Amino acid sequence: MAQGKQAGRAPKRAQKVSCEDCFFRVNMLCALELTEPCATFRPNEAQLRPPQQLRFVFRQERRSRAAWAFPSAQEQAALHA
Repeated sequence: MAQGKQAGRAPKRAQKVSCEDCFFRVNMLCALELTEPCATFRPNEAQLRPPQQLRFVFRQERRSRAAWAFPSAQEQAALHA
């Protein structure tokens, strides 16, 4: 019975958060004066950083010349002569 093991444990209580613990408040980025944390609360220990961007890698050109090109002037003259 897996439920019997879980029944004996006390549920973890969520820590009470405050604006003083918010990343935005600590870094003076918050302009709100509320009595409780707002919807944008982020814990300061998270060290918010943007994700690292992917590197852009150029592929090597596979063809030495285009697959299709206009005929040269000499080739057009030969076709219509």
